[in-house]
Amino acid sequence: MKLVVNILAYNEEKTVGQVIDLVPRSISGIREVMIEVIDDGSTDRTAAIASEKGAYVVKHHTNKGVGVAFSTGVLEALKQHADIVVNMDADMQFDPRDIPKLIEPIVKKYAGFVTCTRFKDPALMPEMPGIKIWGNRLVVKIINYITKQHFSDVSCGFRAFSHDTLLRLNLFGDFTYTQETFIDLVQKKVIIAEVPLKVRGVREFGRSKVANNVISYGVRSLIIMIRAMRDFKPLKFFGGIGISVMALGVFSYGFLFIHWLIAQRTWPFASLLIIGGGMLIVGFLLIVLALIADMLGRIKRIEEESLYYNKRTIYNNQK
Repeated sequence: MKLVVNILAYNEEKTVGQVIDLVPRSISGIREVMIEVIDDGSTDRTAAIASEKGAYVVKHHTNKGVGVAFSTGVLEALKQHADIVVNMDADMQFDPRDIPKLIEPIVKKYAGFVTCTRFKDPALMPEMPGIKIWGNRLVVKIINYITKQHFSDVSCGFRAFSHDTLLRLNLFGDFTYTQETFIDLVQKKVIIAEVPLKVRGVREFGRSKVANNVISYGVRSLIIMIRAMRDFKPLKFFGGIGISVMALGVFSYGFLFIHWLIAQRTWPFASLLIIGGGMLIVGFLLIVLALIADMLGRIKRIEEESLYYNKRTIYNNQK
């Protein structure tokens, strides 16, 4: 099998060369190792150093975000006929020498997507700010609730994908791709494995380009997850909101009716007649929207299946 290692980089001239040097060139079950560096608009010598080290460099002229860089890397790897793709950052937080451990579940064909987990093994827990640990655990709980799975880390960028998994993967987030990947692939019943590995929790040089502002990162990631849940379970998403709004309307009328029985008048809560009625109407419309969204979701799944077969035909015929 051919392995393509995609290294995402943005102004990482101090570490990108070291990352490339540490990528194993001889791995059991792998006939060829190719290194691609996706330079996301760097203004330093990141691209030049990567090229000097023999990596295939794909450069964005402006910084487009890690989500776009990941998608670019996926398309380039498929064009290079990759059987397995490893995705990692260029900041030396991940150890490239762990790549054989990471891809083992794919090489042995019992997983289509493998992700490094920083938190499953307490002995490998990285040193990182408490707010980031708390934030990661919160995001894990959200993703597990949405997918009904039991993941331990959904934000780590050290990952491996089989060729078939990448053909099935469809992401839309520009800012990040990490959590959305889980929602998309669980929906498509791709087998996902977690591999505990040692990860550096604090960068040696510079600051994270994605998570340097925890609040901003959390808000933008939450928006992506909400959109993914909307597409993943539209009936539950819109239906849940609709039922909640209708329940508030029923509660308003119930409260007003009890008040009328006791006081024999609606004052001073007469406005609840209009508010409750509005909630019932809005809730009903949201439930109708949920049914329409569920129908569109079924159409979306059919279209994604057709897209998968089209991509498989295109990329497999290129081999």
